[in-house]
Amino acid sequence: MKLLLANPRGFCAGVDRAIEIVERALLSFGAPIYVRHEVVHNYFVVDNLKQKGAIFVEELDEVPDDNIVIFSAHGVSREVRDNAKERKLRVFDATCPLVTKVHLEVAVHAKQEHHVILIGHAGHPEVEGTMGQYQSEKTHLRILLVENEADVENLSLVDDYPIAYVTQTTLSVDDTEKIIKALKNRFPNIVGPKKDDICYATQNRQDTVKQIVKQCDLLLVVGSPTSSNSNRLREIAEHRQLPAYLIDRASDIDSAWLKGVETIGLTAGASAPELLVEEVVQRLKGEGVTEVVEFDGRKETLEFSLPKDLLRAT
Repeated sequence: MKLLLANPRGFCAGVDRAIEIVERALLSFGAPIYVRHEVVHNYFVVDNLKQKGAIFVEELDEVPDDNIVIFSAHGVSREVRDNAKERKLRVFDATCPLVTKVHLEVAVHAKQEHHVILIGHAGHPEVEGTMGQYQSEKTHLRILLVENEADVENLSLVDDYPIAYVTQTTLSVDDTEKIIKALKNRFPNIVGPKKDDICYATQNRQDTVKQIVKQCDLLLVVGSPTSSNSNRLREIAEHRQLPAYLIDRASDIDSAWLKGVETIGLTAGASAPELLVEEVVQRLKGEGVTEVVEFDGRKETLEFSLPKDLLRAT
């Protein structure tokens, strides 16, 4: 069998930054360090940080007084920030700067008295954090979530006020374009972001997979089931009726999947470390892969700086 390795794959700049923030805090202040929500959506990464002394919680009331808390890469609502401030918790913010960009867009629209439509997945922590940026004294102004084109048709808004839209950063580029088109058909004057909210890493990984699926019989995506961007990569193959599986580790691979397969495509979501990809490559070599080809995509050089307060403390 032949193996096509996607590039780019794995960690993005926001994930690198978030993990380094937790690791630096542990080195500088010692365990325990509390993290609100999984810092990134990958079981291996989270378990590794737990072993080093990080404690993951869902709500701030699980963090004891006088402790350090880190906000995950997915961001938090303004209410959570205010709560941490009131309790005088020491906060280091690992929110991805590209998520922060969307937060700022929502805050500006609220101040300008715009309705806001958020395109995203209900229940995802990034969506909850973004929805929580909208604050207005005008009770008829709202931020509303849409997940598909049908949701757009069911929207009920006071049309006398301007309407804007923003998106979750880890969505399917193709699906999001359809929803934006539906929004523009329904609300011709709707305003969008100057630059797309879907992050560069999500788009780059999807663009590469769209090319790889033309050349393979099976796609494997290294990533956890809670990872939005990893699921979107799997869906690209499934929409083309190509078998695709989301796997956490090499041990998740079922040898039966490989029967009759000549070419395998392999990629990794933005929160999956490269060592897990290497583990899968070795497993596939044991299953009969004799040729490994690096599939070149867009080069990524972006880096995000760490929080200044953390750098000063370390």
